Amino acid sequence: MRSPLTAILRSLATALLLVATLGTPARAEDEVRLQEEIWALPLPLPMFAYLVRPVGDGPFPLVIMNHGVSLTPTDRSFFPLVEFRDAAKWFAKRGYLVVAPVGSGYGAAAIDIPERAIYGPFFSKVGRCTNPNFHDAGLAVAQVDLWIIDYLAAEKRIIPKDVIVVGQSAGGWASIALSSVNPPQVKAIITFAAGRGGRVGGKPNNNCAPDKLVAATADFGRTSRVPMLWIYIENDTFFGPDLSKRMHQAFTAAGGRAEYHLMPPFGNDGHFFIGSPDAIPLWSPLVTKFLDAQK
Repeated sequence: MRSPLTAILRSLATALLLVATLGTPARAEDEVRLQEEIWALPLPLPMFAYLVRPVGDGPFPLVIMNHGVSLTPTDRSFFPLVEFRDAAKWFAKRGYLVVAPVGSGYGAAAIDIPERAIYGPFFSKVGRCTNPNFHDAGLAVAQVDLWIIDYLAAEKRIIPKDVIVVGQSAGGWASIALSSVNPPQVKAIITFAAGRGGRVGGKPNNNCAPDKLVAATADFGRTSRVPMLWIYIENDTFFGPDLSKRMHQAFTAAGGRAEYHLMPPFGNDGHFFIGSPDAIPLWSPLVTKFLDAQK
């Protein structure tokens, strides 16, 4: 029996794919006109997504942008449909089709059915801090990324082996998890403030089982060979410099390929760095240099 969310999204998918355009295309900037849309992705676990791309038929190289998690059902219900719009448009102006999926259980799709255990791995369910399951929480969203790649490739919207994955916070952790399976379509991964279990109880720099998070990072590094760029910020109250440096050392010592950058303090909490348009001039030179090296 299909879940209510599946039925709703499948019924909306065709209409939204055709007509759900967010206003008119953006004004020309750098000689690139952009088209913004909302899609209902008919995946095995259907979900909404924000999409922005250059005007034209494509196919385009693909960027997938993974968002973080909210800790309570109420917070998830108010989750923004478009969280990284300015960052997404930065990539689109450089020729990418950008997809930012809204995880199941968030925003308009905030339907939690715990007795069926359908959505738990896709938000914040890592278990108790005494024995957290960081692995499966990351790999669950990594699977969604693979579904998106396969769907857009089948639709001939993208260049199948020219995919970049970008993630923030728990979305960055999912991107690290994705790297551990080395999907051949993904040529590079970029993370901002990646991790799980930050700010337990809402307290700054109070992490859930940091030693286990470092150990899980090393586990992913043992098989990961995708080139990665890790960006952290000094005043991140979820994953501070000491923890992020430990994660990076564990990942690369295990065999993973990750370039680490610690940025100066930004705003009141650097954890939300990528969500600010003011941060683009700060991170874009690093990202440009990194992506140019992957060509």
